[in-house]
Amino acid sequence: MKLRGLLLALALVPAAVMAAERNDVPSCYAAAKVEEFRTPASGRMLTVVVDQTTPLTPDLQRTAWGHIKRFMQPGDKLRLYSFSAYLDGHYTQLRFAGELERPLQASVIEDVPMMSTRKLDNCLKGQSQIMFKRFGQAFAKAMGTSSSDIPRSEILFSLKEIGQDMQKADGVDDNVVFLLSDMLEYSDFGSFYVANGIRTIDPTVELAKVQKQNLMADFAGARVYVHGAAFVPTTAKNGYRSGKMIQNLQGFWSAYFAKSNAELRGFGNPELTSALE
Repeated sequence: MKLRGLLLALALVPAAVMAAERNDVPSCYAAAKVEEFRTPASGRMLTVVVDQTTPLTPDLQRTAWGHIKRFMQPGDKLRLYSFSAYLDGHYTQLRFAGELERPLQASVIEDVPMMSTRKLDNCLKGQSQIMFKRFGQAFAKAMGTSSSDIPRSEILFSLKEIGQDMQKADGVDDNVVFLLSDMLEYSDFGSFYVANGIRTIDPTVELAKVQKQNLMADFAGARVYVHGAAFVPTTAKNGYRSGKMIQNLQGFWSAYFAKSNAELRGFGNPELTSALE
């Protein structure tokens, strides 16, 4: 085919085919060759975001893992991002993107060949195991390379970029963001640290700095949950966190997310005790 003819043919290909959304989980509908009978997705997506400047304890990592597994249901999408500073290996990365598929709807089962139905059912039984194995590997790698020695966290720039990415997801109308971070050092121009401890802040003043830098994001109406807020390793000096400090920190992030088309539903300081929903 000549170049001109090839370009014309590509122009006629639907956009969904030209730019297929990343999926690290093999499709059972594709394997069973019954994609035309695919049950629509749930419309829900859980976006997990790991701040690699926050080396959470093994207990906090296990708690986070439990929240993620309890949330995911057939038809849901799952993504994993990591970020810290704009350094080699620590910039914003999409480490995993996958989807759990739903079984056939009762209204179409009679139209699907029996052997294909069995193949699909058997595949779907093991799909969640494949997803969590692959997600778990990516999650463990992201957490394993986290370090408080990374010089600076660019949380605001990263969240803005992730928010833009979320809006491009196909068929998603219900977003949940699970953010694993101490929420303290948010950009090169702002930090809630002082003398290796946490300073008392004025949420209104800090938010004005963010707005001046044009760093508000758009999270498409997401519900946001934070795990690890104000976390300070036990080895750190001046790591005391007063109730007023925590209150002001939560106040700042609540206002930030409200102005970024999202709602802060849970703020674990450091452990999130409410369920993702």
